[in-house]
Amino acid sequence: MVDIVWLQGATDNGCLISFLNAQQPGVYDAIEKLGVNIGYQNTLSPQSGPKLLEVLNSYENSDKDIDVLIIEGAVPQGPNGTGGACLIGSKTFKDWLEVLAPKAQYIIALGTCASFGGIPAAPPNPTDCTGVQWDKKEFGGFLGKDFKSKAGLPVVNISGCPAHPDWVIQTLVALLLGKNVELDRYNRPKDFYSEDITVHDGCPRNEYYSFKLSAEKFGDKGCLYFNLGCAGPHTHSDCNKRLWNRQSSLTRYGMPCHGCTRPDFPEGIWPFFKRRDLPVSGGKVIPYIIGSGFMKLAKPARLKNE
Repeated sequence: MVDIVWLQGATDNGCLISFLNAQQPGVYDAIEKLGVNIGYQNTLSPQSGPKLLEVLNSYENSDKDIDVLIIEGAVPQGPNGTGGACLIGSKTFKDWLEVLAPKAQYIIALGTCASFGGIPAAPPNPTDCTGVQWDKKEFGGFLGKDFKSKAGLPVVNISGCPAHPDWVIQTLVALLLGKNVELDRYNRPKDFYSEDITVHDGCPRNEYYSFKLSAEKFGDKGCLYFNLGCAGPHTHSDCNKRLWNRQSSLTRYGMPCHGCTRPDFPEGIWPFFKRRDLPVSGGKVIPYIIGSGFMKLAKPARLKNE
């Protein structure tokens, strides 16, 4: 029986909800075929209150290893280093993590908040949140650079806000079957976050991008990059190839990618609600204006009225 402990810190529960939508394989199939026991997960557990805390205490007091420790949500270390901004029972979330992390064969930081700090760690970050082993783009985070799980791996980051259920399930299956999970420079599985993959790949609006035909408002036809701030070309994940619920993505429904898998999300792509100031003169902008004009003139006939 594979024992999984799933802790939640500074999170909105979104990654858990996403996980429950897994299809290849589904959650039930994965649990049944791999012999998984989700020993502790406060949202899914039929128990609550003191009874549920007894379950968590049993892992703290046991000499038995935890097969997989899943951390969802950023790690609040404030105020003043106490971690008091987030409690599970009477113990801080960071204290639980300190106790349970050394017992785990594998640790997964699920979602951008757990991986890099995410929204809870965005400026001004009043609760001093970090990721489990990263603080935005800086390696270290709460557990520190030198931490390795009992299997000899760093914390495996599965970023996203939320993370796609396939990324979670397929990483879990690979780890539990002893497969080699190749990680990128941010310790994410390369199968999903390779430098060769961006959200731009597979976007049905790519042709608009090529001919510099921009949407002016959400839901319009046209590329969402130039006027509406789509971060797809600069964000590494396979959202537009894998799709969500096997049918959709933000850009397919007229909304820009927010860059949520990036280590610097959200402040790395601010502002969300206004355009950044761009240079209106000078040598750098003139080639773009000329090139953009020629691309618009060269657009195919089927795009003439769009």
